[in-house]
Amino acid sequence: MSREERADTLEAEALHVRAGSFPAVRGVSARFQAGQFAAVIGPNGAGKSTLLRALLGLTRPESGEVRLLGRPLRAWPRPERARTLAYLAQGEALPPDARVRDVVALGRGAGAWKWGLIPTRPWTQADEDAVTGALTRTDTLRFEDRRVSELSGGERQRVSLARALATQPRFLLLDEPTNHLDLAYQLDVIRHVRCEAAGGLGVVAVLHDLGLAARADRLLLLHQGRVLAQGTPEEVLTPPHLHAAYGLRARVTRDAGRLLVIPED
Repeated sequence: MSREERADTLEAEALHVRAGSFPAVRGVSARFQAGQFAAVIGPNGAGKSTLLRALLGLTRPESGEVRLLGRPLRAWPRPERARTLAYLAQGEALPPDARVRDVVALGRGAGAWKWGLIPTRPWTQADEDAVTGALTRTDTLRFEDRRVSELSGGERQRVSLARALATQPRFLLLDEPTNHLDLAYQLDVIRHVRCEAAGGLGVVAVLHDLGLAARADRLLLLHQGRVLAQGTPEEVLTPPHLHAAYGLRARVTRDAGRLLVIPED
């Protein structure tokens, strides 16, 4: 791959990562592209969240390397890395008494908040525009003055997404962003994520629901810390792969243009 092609990628190369003393990620190599929605799937304990944390630089790999935009992740200054890689954690808590707009504005301080509270640079019109843009794209501008405690679960998740987008990152990593949401809210979050990817953002999301994962552009299927398959949903969501990873006998079909996984057991 040329330097120009790598300038729009987040890559893992032969990555080995331990979760405590357990080898949770074993020799994983994968490439995630800007402008693409990728989903990381696999059964519980497959190493999905551990891989995500390694891609973010939150967990140090035992061996192997993560490269962001063609540069080793370890070579990135922390504030610059935080602005380039946004993260939406699983079950992320928001301050209940805070206004929605204030929560989203926190995204503009990625890596630049003293003690996590005080901005280290003046607020600018570019910051204001970025916050308004993130609110608009996640359909949260209409309740920007409401308190977090007044929001539904789906609305809170969109606010969390807006906070991450306000950073104006090149890549957005999400750990089970649809967890504990009703189906309508799950589809809503995926729709917003797909729109961001179509606009040029690189999106990597850990997902459990295979129906939602089938809406991604590419899938990475992990099993026991290793890559079992990666490629398009059609290439990855096959009966042999599903049986090998999940012990699941399933039929994979299309309906109204959607790929469907139908368990047969």
